[in-house]
Amino acid sequence: MRVDALGNLVKFVLLPGQRHDLIGVPSLLDGVAFEALIAERAYDSNALRAELKERGAMAVIPPKSNRVDEIDYDVEMYKWRHLVENFFCDLKHFRRLAMRFEKTDVSYAAVIHTVSSRLALA
Repeated sequence: MRVDALGNLVKFVLLPGQRHDLIGVPSLLDGVAFEALIAERAYDSNALRAELKERGAMAVIPPKSNRVDEIDYDVEMYKWRHLVENFFCDLKHFRRLAMRFEKTDVSYAAVIHTVSSRLALA
């Protein structure tokens, strides 16, 4: 999911459960201008960092523990990642969404849109 600076949903991509979330990043960033990408440690990859550098954006991603070269990141800016976590916590208050009662991806996406709209209006 991609959220704005206020923690509101901007875009999301549904992926199969067995795929890594890093697969969905290119479609989330396509056609978007930004100065920094704040992401969790799982998104630490050389390919993503190279793409961000090519775009002129700063990668605010802590390095994985198995990375040979230590990479610096803005610790203070990384604290803003809590907005994404807060959005996920708000989504989980809706049992239908948290338990994924919907049988199709289209129905599940519709529920995500509906719930995120309700959260934005609240």
